[in-house]
Amino acid sequence: MNLRFVLLVAFAIATAALAAAFDYGLQPQKIAEGTYVLIGKTEDFSLENGGNIQNVGFIVTSAGVVVIDTGPSKRYGEQFRAAIRKVTDKPIVKVLITHFHPDHFLGNQAFTDVSLAALPATIKGIQAMGGPFADNLYRMCGDWEAGTEPVVPTVAQVGGVETIGDHTLEYIALAGHTDGDLAVFDRTTGVLFAGDLVFFERAATTPHANVAAWLDSLKRLREVPYKKLIPGHGPVVSDARAIDQTGTYLEWLDVTLRGAAEKGDDMAEVMARPIPKQFADIPLVQHEFTRSVTHLFPALEQQALAAGK
Repeated sequence: MNLRFVLLVAFAIATAALAAAFDYGLQPQKIAEGTYVLIGKTEDFSLENGGNIQNVGFIVTSAGVVVIDTGPSKRYGEQFRAAIRKVTDKPIVKVLITHFHPDHFLGNQAFTDVSLAALPATIKGIQAMGGPFADNLYRMCGDWEAGTEPVVPTVAQVGGVETIGDHTLEYIALAGHTDGDLAVFDRTTGVLFAGDLVFFERAATTPHANVAAWLDSLKRLREVPYKKLIPGHGPVVSDARAIDQTGTYLEWLDVTLRGAAEKGDDMAEVMARPIPKQFADIPLVQHEFTRSVTHLFPALEQQALAAGK
C-alpha cells in the first residue's frame, strides 16, 4: 500500500478524532415559536465541559435570525452557528451580547460577518478584559479554547423596542451582575432572555456585582409579562421561581456580609458561616459563596470602618 496514502488516511482519522474530542454536542431546544435555547451545564469551567456552562439562544424571524450570546470559545461559536443552520437557512441578522463575562461572548469570532451589539458598558468591559478572560479560560478549559480571541461588539445597543421581521423585541438595559446587563424580551412570543441577572438551580456569581443594583434589576424583570424566562445559567422556567431564587440568595448574601463587616469578623470567619438550608442544595453554592466573600467583603469592611462600626 502506498505510504503516502496510509499517512493521509491516518491524518484524516486523527483529525476526525480530534474534532470529536472537542464536540460540545449542541442541541437547540425549541421553547416557543421560532425560539430556541441551548442549555449549558450547571458547573464551573473545566477541561471536561469545555466551558459550556451558560445558556445561549436564537430567534428565527421572517427577516432572519437574532442570536443572544455566543458562548465561551471560538469552537463553541462555530458549533453554535452550525447548530443554527440545522434549524434554519435564514441569514443571521443580529447578535446581542448580554454582558461581558467570557462564557457569553468568546464565541464572537464565529459571527464577525454579523452586526454584533452590546450595551456600552459591555463593550467597554470586553475591551478592557477580553484578553485576560480568554487566557484564563484557556488555563481552565485547555484546548477547547484553542484559537479563541476576544472580538469586541461594534454596535452600542440601547434600551428600547425593535421589530425584526415578525418579532418585536424589547431591549431592557440594566445593571447589577455587571456594569451593563442586557435583557431581551420578545413581545411576540413572551420569551425573556434574562442573561446572568437570573441564575436558577446554579449559584450566582459576583466578580463584578453591585448587589443593590442587581436587586433593583430583578424588580424590573418581575414587571415583564413573560411566559417563559431563560436564565443565564440553569433551566428555563415559566414562572417567577428563577427570579425569586436569585433575589432571595442575593438578599441573604448582602445581609450576611454586611452584618459580618459591622461585627468586625474577618474574611476567614465569614467564609466559615453555614449556608442556609434553602440554598444548600443549589449547585456550587459553597464555592460561589466563598468567591463572593473575596469579591464583596473587602469593600463592606471599608464601609464599616469608615462608619466607625
